[in-house]
Amino acid sequence: MSNTPGDLLKEKLDQLQCHFTWRPQKETVDVEDVKLKLQDSINMNMKYKAQSYNQLAFLNSLQGNYEEAIQNLKEAEKILMENHKDEYERRSIITYGNFAWVHYHMGQLTEAQSYLDKLEMICKLLSDGPRYTAMIPEVYGEKGWSLLGSAGEYYEEAKECFAKALEQDPDNTEWIMGYATALSRLESLSGTPESRDQSRSVKYFRRVLELDPDDAVAMVLLALKLQRLGQNEEANVLVEQALQRNSNLPYVLRYAAKYYRKKSSVAKAIKLLKQALELTPHSGFLHHQLGLCYRSKLNYTRCRYPRNPEFQQNPVMINLCKYHLEKAFDHRRRSFIKAQLDFADICRTNGEYSRAEETYRRLVELVDIRPENMQSICLEAGLFELYQKKSETNAVRLFLKGVKIEYNSEEREKCRMNLEKWAGSKLRVNANDSKALGVKAFLYQLDGNTDKATEYFEKALEFDPGNEEYVSALSQLHI
Repeated sequence: MSNTPGDLLKEKLDQLQCHFTWRPQKETVDVEDVKLKLQDSINMNMKYKAQSYNQLAFLNSLQGNYEEAIQNLKEAEKILMENHKDEYERRSIITYGNFAWVHYHMGQLTEAQSYLDKLEMICKLLSDGPRYTAMIPEVYGEKGWSLLGSAGEYYEEAKECFAKALEQDPDNTEWIMGYATALSRLESLSGTPESRDQSRSVKYFRRVLELDPDDAVAMVLLALKLQRLGQNEEANVLVEQALQRNSNLPYVLRYAAKYYRKKSSVAKAIKLLKQALELTPHSGFLHHQLGLCYRSKLNYTRCRYPRNPEFQQNPVMINLCKYHLEKAFDHRRRSFIKAQLDFADICRTNGEYSRAEETYRRLVELVDIRPENMQSICLEAGLFELYQKKSETNAVRLFLKGVKIEYNSEEREKCRMNLEKWAGSKLRVNANDSKALGVKAFLYQLDGNTDKATEYFEKALEFDPGNEEYVSALSQLHI
């Protein structure tokens, strides 16, 4: 083991609670996208500005922009001193930890050690625990916001961080809002335990408003949840109140617009989204919502005027839709899967099969993304192969890939339904179709029906002797 000053210092740094010791890392997030979102948050003077600078410093450091990272941390330090003078030491733990790490990466070991010394003095007063950190609500809370702003893979961990903060500080609106937001996002993800009950986050958004009746962001997020639960009257009132109280805040505008789009008030949604886009022009969320609005308008006119070619092929509306959807995932090719699938869908409906195919191909090649996202990709790409490309082989391969991902989402169930439908239709025409028999065998195996799985794999091998996949499956079944 090396005992150089740098290695000894690194051992201490690894004990810290800060962005450099938390997940995520560079390979699991779209760094440029998160940086743009953080910069928008800072420019719009959002709450938790110091936290945004802290996270921005970490991302700049990942890219080797150490001087810029130091400036970010100085801004965070300044804001904490101005806004939280009485709690400065509690709230500076993460900032000091980040300072220590950036100086270490710059080779400035003396400066890094000086921040460790500051942390040791602070943590002695706050905790009997680790030498260089104190597990207090401010630490858990900032970690929660950082994870929540990174990628969907970290929402569950973010929720747990806010829960731990609330154990010690149960009436803090910052942690309640974080917990409600994390819970709400998990509820919207297919296959998560939270998705089985869409109403749990409602309780926490209501609690935020009990403690802070003027929180317009909590109003619109609660309205969206109530809309999904069919409680439209209260949802309408909340959105109108939020826009009256804070009509210039991008977060209020974007969620209010989403609410109106879902309510089919598309023109109103577009107006709000354009207003928000002037304030935060790089927002992928806003571009995605605009793309969906133009798609809704396109679909409406197509349904209303089915015999009019002018409305069926409306190039202006199609181009607006494609432009905004493509802008939405411009910096988010790993994380914004939904926008890319929507883009492929509009290309498909417009007959641009090569662009749709290119998008699906790129998505299928992604690795280390949320399981329900890959299942969505397999489902949509499989349907494209089946109905547009007329490639049953590729379609079945994609549906099987989606089903084999062990995650019980709606998308997985749809992949399965398409496999069952395909296999059933093939076997009605030809009871000896080995590929269809193999698919049926696999589905029986998935259900734990060993006898039926064995029967169908053996049948498949009769008509496709030596198929390695079937032989391997049978050997596994007989273990």
